[in-house]
Amino acid sequence: MRTSVVSYKDLNFEFRIDAEYYRAEVLDSIKLLDRKDSAVLSDLASFVIGPFGSTVTVDQYVPQSNFRYVRNKDINDFQISDDEQAYIPENVYKALPQFHIKENDLLITVVGTLGKVAIATKKDTASIFSCKSTIIRAKKIDPFYLLTYLNSSVGQLFSLRGVRGAIQQGLNLSDLKEIKVFLPSEGFQTNIKEIVSKAFGFTAEADRLYSQAEQTLLSELGILNWKPKHRLSFVKKYSDTESAGRIDAEYFQPMYDEILEAVKKYRHGFESVMTLFKQNRSSFKNKPDKLYRYVEISSVNTSSGEIDSLSLIGKELPANAKIKLNCGDLIISKVRTYRGAVAIIHDDGLVGSGAFTVLKESEKMNKETAYIFFKSAPILRLSLKYNAGTSYPVIDDKDVLNLPFPLIPKEIQENLKQKITEMYDAKALSRRLLDLAKRGVEMAIEKNEKDARIWIEAELKKSGVEI
Repeated sequence: MRTSVVSYKDLNFEFRIDAEYYRAEVLDSIKLLDRKDSAVLSDLASFVIGPFGSTVTVDQYVPQSNFRYVRNKDINDFQISDDEQAYIPENVYKALPQFHIKENDLLITVVGTLGKVAIATKKDTASIFSCKSTIIRAKKIDPFYLLTYLNSSVGQLFSLRGVRGAIQQGLNLSDLKEIKVFLPSEGFQTNIKEIVSKAFGFTAEADRLYSQAEQTLLSELGILNWKPKHRLSFVKKYSDTESAGRIDAEYFQPMYDEILEAVKKYRHGFESVMTLFKQNRSSFKNKPDKLYRYVEISSVNTSSGEIDSLSLIGKELPANAKIKLNCGDLIISKVRTYRGAVAIIHDDGLVGSGAFTVLKESEKMNKETAYIFFKSAPILRLSLKYNAGTSYPVIDDKDVLNLPFPLIPKEIQENLKQKITEMYDAKALSRRLLDLAKRGVEMAIEKNEKDARIWIEAELKKSGVEI
């Protein structure tokens, strides 16, 4: 156990006296930066905060638009997510000019999930931001370097130091202004910017590869440009409700029949998922003191398909930790399936939530083709047909296993496999570069710029990346 002794004269201007604010790790970092070039964030950037209450209410969302509302959940580490975008009409966007996002703005989450920082690129500029985040506009520091610093362990330590509140925690403007920032040379800042920009390039390449793969599959099925048509009324026979065991109108929406028919009419035929894939239902013996890597629904990035597992010892695992996952397994969320928590497992030794249907590929069909199929917009929409429940909608294993699956020819499967493999490789390289950039900043703080540069160059060489 470590303790801190703080002099009265060292209390901050708000006279904070809570022990958390002065924990030893924070004070150590302050001492470390006191020996280096540093400044408080208010001297390096300006701030734009949202209004009290919500900038935009849900009833103002529209299905499609050129203008976007960036919510807290859209702000990931480093980048703004394009998954499940919220669109707003032009008149709403123009009515709130003070909350327009500009290129190279940093958005930091200040309510709920705290301290996540992303940079706005050109594609993000026709947007406004939520009151649950704050914009940081770099003036005397490179925005990409500041982005990396704030995402580093030191930056996060200072960012979250000012957390206040009990039930709903938050960061105030005064907390943000006091964040202590390490100031390396301009050359080092540029070096970090180049690495982060390169990482973003790999992310864009991964998105392009997935888009190509999805277009190939949907074109093959003839539903590339499929759009749902919601009908106010339609007629179904009583016998249909009897055989389905459902009487809710949503289940019988004609748009779902359109998707199912497209698959069943595929020129090379179809089979059910249960006949093409083997379901992994293997359990594991929970050892209380053993460390496990646990995959729950929130561990899956619904946009990229990447997995960020939790490290928990056996006695901390939830009751729903049920499935022993193997490398090559395909996991499909049964909770809010329409969100697209679908992923391929790339490691052995993981434990998965029982809220996944887990499939193993077969000689007839590879996992990459299945990954695209289950993540495609029409199939995600189709999952709504089988939803049960309102606040916590779920589907059953049988709903996945009974779906028709197109018998895609081998040559097309191989093409899709190559694209998805390259996509995952690009995502992994992007993540590696971002971690490298963060560690490089941390090393420059802990040691010096020279050692950090040498380490960065060696790691880039290992990754086969030229900057």
